[in-house]
Amino acid sequence: AAASSSTVSYFLLLVPSTMVLLSFLSSVYQQLAPMVPPGLAVCIASAFIEDGKYLQAFRHEFVGTLLMIGLTFSPGKWIGADSLAVAWVAHALGVIASDRIGGGPHVNPAVTASMFALGKCSYSEGFVRIMGTMAGGLVAFPVFKILAESMGWTPLGGPEFDPKDDEEGIAAGFSEFFAMILLMILIYTVNWELNFGRFHYWIKQTLTAVGIRYLIETFPLAGPAINPMLGTTWYIFAYGGFPDHLGHYFTYWVSSFLGAIVASYLYAIYAGGTVFGKTLPIGPIKGEAKAEAAPAPESKKKK
Repeated sequence: AAASSSTVSYFLLLVPSTMVLLSFLSSVYQQLAPMVPPGLAVCIASAFIEDGKYLQAFRHEFVGTLLMIGLTFSPGKWIGADSLAVAWVAHALGVIASDRIGGGPHVNPAVTASMFALGKCSYSEGFVRIMGTMAGGLVAFPVFKILAESMGWTPLGGPEFDPKDDEEGIAAGFSEFFAMILLMILIYTVNWELNFGRFHYWIKQTLTAVGIRYLIETFPLAGPAINPMLGTTWYIFAYGGFPDHLGHYFTYWVSSFLGAIVASYLYAIYAGGTVFGKTLPIGPIKGEAKAEAAPAPESKKKK
């Protein structure tokens, strides 16, 4: 009876302490929750799947995306506001710096989808890379807003789907679709098909930067983005929640992913390989061209 009484007394003492702790944690959560972008916790949690096997890939995508947004969105606003040439040069340098410092990340979910389709990364790695990219975007826009306000600079903007006269996002979606195909062809070409020798990295990154800038100017209907992460993380930052318009997802995600997959098929037809683990019934054009160009072996005649 004495033991039972002491146990009850212990729990009676424990309950108020527990309630105080829960109240404190609830207060902390209420203070911090508005400061954490929606979806960021899920993105960070994904970094540790398969016992953290792809944690480094997550880190590369997160850092690379953070740098990419800061270094490529600032030209025209913080740098080169009065000079298009300066803005283009600054943008090119930003693309190179974010890739070099970030460790060669994809920084684009559609690019990752193409790499998965072509067998360059596993499903799990692709998923982690996309989550790392999304986390970088969710953190980047608030961070650079604080920086702009503290320095008195022009706030950075972002791509935004406008449903006016394009309710379902068809026109904007086709713009992103074709821009993504061209972007992927550029990436395949400068990374896998061309070799610039000693200065390969610097030349191919510069060509990539110039190509991206050209596509941004040529396909403006969706912001432009040519990157699903940019469209969605900017919306979350600007409006405080996930997009509720289907046209947004069609424009930035469906169209971009379809463009990347179509480009993957085109590359496999040209260079060979598989798409989603399947060998295509046509191609490779590259192998056939080499075979046709090779001289026919001389026939050996008995003397």
